[in-house]
Amino acid sequence: MVLLSTSRWDDYALLDSGDGYRLERFGKYVLSRPDPQAIWKPHTPMQDWKVDARFQKTQDDKGRWIHKNDFPGKWLVRCMGLTLVLRLTPFKHVGIFPEQIQHWSWMQDILKGVSGQPRLLNLFGYTGGATLIAAQAGAQVTHLDASKPAMTWFRENQAASGLADKPIRIIVDDALKFTEREIKRGTKYDGIIMDPPVYGHGPKGEVWNFSRDFPKLMDNCRKILSDRPLFVIVNAYAVSMSSVMLKNILEDYFGDLEGEFEDGELALEEKTRHRMLSTGIFARWR
Repeated sequence: MVLLSTSRWDDYALLDSGDGYRLERFGKYVLSRPDPQAIWKPHTPMQDWKVDARFQKTQDDKGRWIHKNDFPGKWLVRCMGLTLVLRLTPFKHVGIFPEQIQHWSWMQDILKGVSGQPRLLNLFGYTGGATLIAAQAGAQVTHLDASKPAMTWFRENQAASGLADKPIRIIVDDALKFTEREIKRGTKYDGIIMDPPVYGHGPKGEVWNFSRDFPKLMDNCRKILSDRPLFVIVNAYAVSMSSVMLKNILEDYFGDLEGEFEDGELALEEKTRHRMLSTGIFARWR
């Protein structure tokens, strides 16, 4: 098991964490939002945190942002050559998961060493940072998500990053149904990225349940992987399982391939104390 930690870049930093919250800077704006992992003491008492916006939880995962009057409806950050659009959402997210940069760099390094134009599939692609990094590195990418608003946001990121001319196929669909159709069509991909939720809904009311559906999705993905694949990346958030579970399932379906499996936690490194804040788990193969 490994710990993949993201410290910071010019437009992002984890400034502090504790008492169930994290303090982050995205571009020039400082945000405070809940994090159930951060049960330790913050470096600076929360009442002294200077923020531009604070997420106040109301029920389940929803809540509302309390922010300054001049806080913008959206703003831009730069990351690994991309320009990404951020905005405050009712689910405390802002459109980017900074810890994913570790995967983006790993994937970028692999793609740089490949000739031609590999075909990649990004399932549960959300606002598309991974898709854009892959396209920027020369890949032909199919970007899939069940949410139309997420796809609209992705198109904003694509345009802002100057990648509108890249070979990206955008699909609003259910991941299981789409991969089943790709099997019938005989479509093959050289790499697969996914970030499946615990629960979710497809565009036609399909119900996704991680424990029930994830093994089937892995089976489908193995069948659409090319004869000379490059990598498979699986991220998971808020699942009551360990990264060992993800690795075991990857080995079940991709164990016939030569290469190495790796699993562990994704984390953010706090700027002041260099303390690690775990944000999710992953498993990957190359």
